[in-house]
Amino acid sequence: MRKKPVRLVASCLLGILALLAVWTLFIEPRRLVVHREEIELPGWPKGTPALKVALLSDLHVGSPHWGVSRLRALVEKTNGENADVVVLAGDYVIDRVLFGTKVDQETIGAELGNLRAPFGVVAVLGNHDWWNGGERMRRALEAHGIVVLENDVRTFVRDGKPIAIAGLADAVTREPEPELTFEKAPPESALVAVVHEPDIFPSLGNRPAITLAGHTHGGQVRFPFIGSPVVPSDFGQRFVLGHIVEHGKHLFVTTGIGTSILPVRFGVPPEIAILTLRSR
Repeated sequence: MRKKPVRLVASCLLGILALLAVWTLFIEPRRLVVHREEIELPGWPKGTPALKVALLSDLHVGSPHWGVSRLRALVEKTNGENADVVVLAGDYVIDRVLFGTKVDQETIGAELGNLRAPFGVVAVLGNHDWWNGGERMRRALEAHGIVVLENDVRTFVRDGKPIAIAGLADAVTREPEPELTFEKAPPESALVAVVHEPDIFPSLGNRPAITLAGHTHGGQVRFPFIGSPVVPSDFGQRFVLGHIVEHGKHLFVTTGIGTSILPVRFGVPPEIAILTLRSR
């Protein structure tokens, strides 16, 4: 009789572990949430209209659950948000992910070329892109009208006010030049910096109104009260995800779409980040 409660508890624990494994491996990595946030920025010039940004990062097309068909669905859902501009923060290909299937850069570029926004689609490349033929990825995106920035600026005018997007080179594989890059933006413009890795954020100075980044995947696994045990950042959980403000400077890190190394997600589902940037 004494063994029955022990067996019951053991069976319940095994059942919970099985459910967690199914969720982590098969359900959450397939989910797609829309993270909407309005951010008031002291560095956004008064009189400059608000800007609605759709931020996507770390698509890792070919990772489990994120093949070409899911990429099409992602593009369609992003277009349905009617953002003013779409920003892509890098890592479009896979490098090392268990059970992944590589998708060529040209196919990825063609699908992303279906993204639509009044002020276009602006992209930077990430470390996985450069480890797997960065120039090929750049050409594939540019062939479909996507503006790829590497230490360069894209400026557009809205209601007579300039808004600039500065894309910096990948900090792991290339040489970002923030000061020289920011000088290319009109001095009176609202400036949005786009990077792949958020670790560069502390060194960017006060010129950008906000910095947008990816790379961390939110740690892919995030527990209540504990956070993310593994984060690909020298700063640990400091820049792991979401809207971060330090010394008056603003950063937003998206949790991304695909997976890297292990095809798991728990507590950090794939997301489309829809950010409305405005003056305080």
